Order: sequence, then C-alpha cells, then structure tokens
Amino acid sequence: MAWQTLVVTQYMHWMMTVSFYMYIKVPCPLVNQNVIVNPIVGDLGPWPEGKLHGEHEGIRSQDNTPYHPFRVTGNFKFMEVTLAASLNQVHVDKLLDLISRVAQGMAQFSKHDVTRLYKKQDQTYKVFMHPVWEWALDLLENELLAPHFVWDAQHLYKYSEEGPKHFYDEPWTADCWWDIQVCVNNAVPFGLIIYANKTKLSSFGTAKGYPVVVQCTNLPVGIWNSHAIGGGCIVGWLPIIYSLVKLLEDISQYSQTWYLHTSPYDKVSHWLFLVVLILSADYEEQCMMSLIRGHICKCLCPVCLIPINELHNLAKTYPLCSMDQVQDMLSTYNYSCMAGEEWLKAIGLWPIENVFWHIRNSDPHATLTFDCLHSSHDGVGGRHTLQDVKKILNALGHEAENTINITFLDGNKKHDLVKEIFYACLNVFTKKQTPKGYSLLHILTSYLELDSLICLDVHMESMIEMIEAELLRFNRALKVTHPWKHIGATQNYSTCPNESMHGPLKEAYEWQSNGRAVASQILRVDEHMLAAKLLRTCIDHHMNWSQLQARGLDDDSDLEEPDNGPFEGHIYLGSPCEPTTVQNIKADHSQMDRAFVEFCKKLSTFCNKSLMSYGYQPDPIELHNWEHNSHFYPYLYEYKYLKVNYESLVNWKLTTDHLQCNPMFFGVPRYDCAIVQLTEVDTAFICLICIFSCKVPDICSIDLALAQPFTMKTGAVPHSTAILIPIQSIIWGAILSFLLSHINGDMYLHTKVS
Repeated sequence: MAWQTLVVTQYMHWMMTVSFYMYIKVPCPLVNQNVIVNPIVGDLGPWPEGKLHGEHEGIRSQDNTPYHPFRVTGNFKFMEVTLAASLNQVHVDKLLDLISRVAQGMAQFSKHDVTRLYKKQDQTYKVFMHPVWEWALDLLENELLAPHFVWDAQHLYKYSEEGPKHFYDEPWTADCWWDIQVCVNNAVPFGLIIYANKTKLSSFGTAKGYPVVVQCTNLPVGIWNSHAIGGGCIVGWLPIIYSLVKLLEDISQYSQTWYLHTSPYDKVSHWLFLVVLILSADYEEQCMMSLIRGHICKCLCPVCLIPINELHNLAKTYPLCSMDQVQDMLSTYNYSCMAGEEWLKAIGLWPIENVFWHIRNSDPHATLTFDCLHSSHDGVGGRHTLQDVKKILNALGHEAENTINITFLDGNKKHDLVKEIFYACLNVFTKKQTPKGYSLLHILTSYLELDSLICLDVHMESMIEMIEAELLRFNRALKVTHPWKHIGATQNYSTCPNESMHGPLKEAYEWQSNGRAVASQILRVDEHMLAAKLLRTCIDHHMNWSQLQARGLDDDSDLEEPDNGPFEGHIYLGSPCEPTTVQNIKADHSQMDRAFVEFCKKLSTFCNKSLMSYGYQPDPIELHNWEHNSHFYPYLYEYKYLKVNYESLVNWKLTTDHLQCNPMFFGVPRYDCAIVQLTEVDTAFICLICIFSCKVPDICSIDLALAQPFTMKTGAVPHSTAILIPIQSIIWGAILSFLLSHINGDMYLHTKVS
C-alpha cells in the first residue's frame, strides 16, 4: 500500500531476529507482506503548544497492537536502543547472533542508472529515489495531520491604531498562492518545497551525499520544518540534477489532471493539483534549478534580469525572469540556433528544457528567493566579515583568539560569532586607531540590524519597507548584496531545517556503512529511522488514548504534569518548597546573601505602600506589627520555577518563557532574568533572587519576587538594595548581555518599541 507500510515491513525483516533472541526457543513467524500499518503521527514540535489535534482529545486508537510488526512493545524498545546506539550490522550480528540474511538488507529506494554526456564521454550515475506521490498520499491519509491541512489562500491583517496591516507568515498567506488558486477554478493547490544540496559525508575523504528533501506547504510551518512525520523527508539521492526528471515524473501528472481527496478528519472532499511552490537551495543549486550559467553569465541572478554590471544598484528594480519568456526563447533557439543563442546568452540561460516546466503553475524562477543561511550567515556575515576582522586585528598587532581561527562548517555558529565579535571589537576598532576597523563596525551594525529584520517569522508591509531602507544603507558600504533584494519569510525559504538532516546521514556513513556503495546503506538507515519514528508514534498515541479511556475523556487535563503542561493565565509558579516564615527565610539566607538583610522591613514596606494599588485593603497597623512581633509573621511558600505566558511581538501568538530561580539547578545555581513593568510606561530588567507566595492571615495572599534591578547607568545594583515586585508585573524572560537586541525577534522588537 503506502510507502510507510513498506518501510515498516522491510525494517521488520532487518530486526526480525530480535524477537527470536528475546523469546528464546520460540520461533518468530514471518510477517504477512500485506500487513497495513496505520501511519499515525506523534509529537510534531511546538505547533500548536507541542501537540497535534487529537493527541489528548479522545480520538480512538485504531490499532490495539501499534508495535506491529514486532511481537510486543519490548521488542520494539530493544530495536530503538540498537538504532540509537548506531550499531551496524556486524555489531548486531555479534550481539544477537543474527542469521546471515540480515546482512543482505532490503532497500526501499529504487535504484536507477542515468547516463549523461560529460566531457565528450558518456558517464553513468547511480541514483536512488522513491515516488514523491506515495509520500504525498501518506500525509493526506494521516489521521492526526488531517486537521492541520490548509487548502485555501488567505489574506491576513492585524488591526492597529494606524488601521489594518497586511502580514505574511505561512505560505498560503503569500500573494503567489492567491494568484495560483485564482487561475484554477474548483481546485486547491497541494504545495511542495523541494530542497537539494550536496554535503560532505566526512571531514576527511571525498565521499559526498546528494539528498533531495520534500516538504508540504499545506501544513503549518511548525510541522513541516520539524524532524517528525509531516516534516522534511528524503525522497532521492541524486548526484546529477538531470535525474530530477525521473523523480518528478509522477507528480507532473497530478499537476495537470488533479486528484480527488477526502479528508479523514472532516470528510470534506477537495480536488487537488500539485504545484512546486518553493525551491530551497544555495546559489549553486539555484543556478542548476533555474538553468542559468552561474558565474560565467551576463545575468547572475536566477530570479530577475539584472545585468552583471548593475548588481550594486539596489535602488533600481529589474523585471523578473519568467518561465513563459524562457520557453519562447528556447523555441526560437530550436528554430534558429544562432538567433536563439544570442537571446539566451543575453539573460544567461542554457538552451535546455527545464524539468519544472512539466509541473503546472511551477515557475522555477518565481520559486527561488534569498537564502539567509548561505548568503548571510555562512556568506557575507559569517565568512567574509570575520576574515576582515582577523586582518585588521593582525594589522593592529592583536592575535586573533582561537575561536576566530577555528573553521566552522555550521553557518549557525558563524552567525552567533559575528554578533559576539562586533561587541568584542568596540573598544579596539576606534576611529583614531584604525579607520578601516571603525568603518567595519558601521557595516556590522547595519548587517546585524538587517539580519534581525530578515529573520523575523512574520513580515508586514511596514517591516518590508524597513528592510529595503536598511538594505540600501548596507549596500552603500558593501556593494555586493543583490540577492538580499529577493527576500521572503525566511522560515519558509530557509535551508536550515533541511541542512540539519545532513547530520544523521553523516553519522550513518561513519558508523553504519563500510565506505563503499554508501548511498544504499545510508538510505537504508534512513528507512529504519522512519520506521522507528512511525512505530513509536503509534505506540505513544495508543498509550495516550488508553489513559484517556481509563480516566475519562473529559479528564485530559491530568495527563500533563503541571510544571510541564500548558496553563491558563499569565503566571504559573512551580517547584514549590515547604512552607516557611519570614523570620526563617531571613535567618537562612541573610548571612550568605545581603539581599535578605532587612527582608522583613522590605516586605512590610511593600505591603503598606503597594497592596492597596492591587485591590487589597489591609490594616496598616497590623502590617506594621510584622517587624516587631513574630506572631504576625506571614507564612511564605517559596518556589524555584516560573512560567510566563505573553503575547509574542513577532507573531502575536501565546508564547511561554520558563524561568529558574534555583540555588541548585542540576548542580549549579541558576537565577534567570526578566523584564518587568514598573509603571504604566516604564519597564526594567531584573534578576530573580527569590520567588514566593505570601499568605497574610486574615488579610490577603500575594505572589512576590525578590529581585535585583538593573539600570542603564550603573548596571546591576548591589544585592543589599534588592526590591520586591509582584510576580504579575513580569512581562517575559530576558537574557542580559551586550547581544540583547539581537538575541531573538521578540527582544529586537521590544528594544525598538522601547
């Protein structure tokens, strides 16, 4: 049936003697090849709140033996251990005394030989692939993914004092989705993202991998950017781009003839047509996908027709390259090579028919855009700028530290390093000491500003205007930033999620291959991982459903531990300690921490001056007696953990920060920081010292925190001047460092608003 069924069944053959080993002298029968495994998905990341629809909503588990084709759950768990330990077949043979047929393997990917002319000789390449359409059907038939599919284009607006503002986040909110759906009546697009890139399988040697990954844009980005079922899936191993013709031939049919799909969730039917919406790749692969000549052509951009001598001019916008235009030129070339060659050379295209032309509404030039990982984090910022910093430091006689001399392969590490090196050089690259270094700091300032804007998950029209304005300032100094002109919502186009899939492939090459004919061995391991993921999901869902049945369908709130599950309201206090008194807490902490000196007086003063502003009407005389009579000391309940719900400034969704105020958190003290609302207009940074709930007999109960405030002039105030604040005044958690404004989108926007 489906590809998932085939994968699980074949994986069972690889591990079938596990059952024989764990049930000594009990033969393990072969599994029926026609068995159908229900492909149910498990945890798909943080959208929404880390759960899929139905995970705790009482959806009936359709399979009473979700560990099938293993005999019992224990067999499957043993398989997970062997897989997590990266045991190759030799190790498994020794451990379980497996029979010889295990070593043969059963690859689910089909192997094809593709012959192409290279340097006047025919070269044969071995490519591996499986039908993309089978992968698409697995997603469509998935019971837990079904509620999350979005079929229709949407224009979303956020209302503000200035009026409604159009914003873009998910692919179906983009104008291109709207335009495609308008052109095709009575049908909805099934959008695909295709990622292709080569990777070195080892830090030494010449072995390379050529994975092709596919994703579905009809699911929320939090799902298809994850590594769970519903996320990116390897569908090919293609050493040459021409083999994409073979890979995409099955989906080209359904882009023309449509497919009738009935949702297993709401039983609503839709006519679907497949469309390639996004091509995610670095510049080299973008050139191959758009069939431009790369660095040797007159138009280097795969998206627009800007001449090579105008790349520095971002103030001018050139027309976009279109599929219809290229097809007309190719027709002219086929009719007259001389005339067509001149036209094709003028825009830098090869006289070759593009495979994406066979997929309706899939213009390869319109599906390409700026890739922040390779163009920014591993390009202008992480590679070229760091080299300039090292040169200036050497000219000043400062030897670069070991961190700068390390060659990182991970663009994310370079991205973080650029942020840190900027602030580290502020006192070194002065205008008097090194004019070049001082100019470089200005370039870095503009780069960090531009990078923070581009990496926001949601783009509004006003933000796009800010990006364009900052891009002009950045370009005046650098002159090489034309690819940045074609910017979309980076969470949709970024290659980061798919690049992270290279890690398991490299581990499989190192630990579970013999170094020869590695493609089939690596892909077999990828199949095993997929099978384990599917079976683990089925087991987890079945266990959750069984717990719901045992406790009652309306009792799903008890399935989560309070400290780990979602909560209502703004603040949640967790990890409570034993009840104590003001006198005891002062005696326990005052000798080690001066913040607790005169703790009783601070609490009394706060209550006398501030309780009324929170709606309480205590007796001031009774509160004053706290300082003089232990009989009036209130009881305190101290907490070491705090969760804060707040509305994200980036996407306006509910976001949760987890803060610790713990003297021994995994062996070390941890006291997190936060932003608090001091007055209606003023905010401040604080460091948590103690979190407690104060119960005053016959008066009130209030949640407070003893905190160390920070000021712009002096930084952290002395611990002895720590203040008490109500817990409800905490806005969200914060990291206090010189990188504050560029840590994440929320902190960046907060500093801009402030």
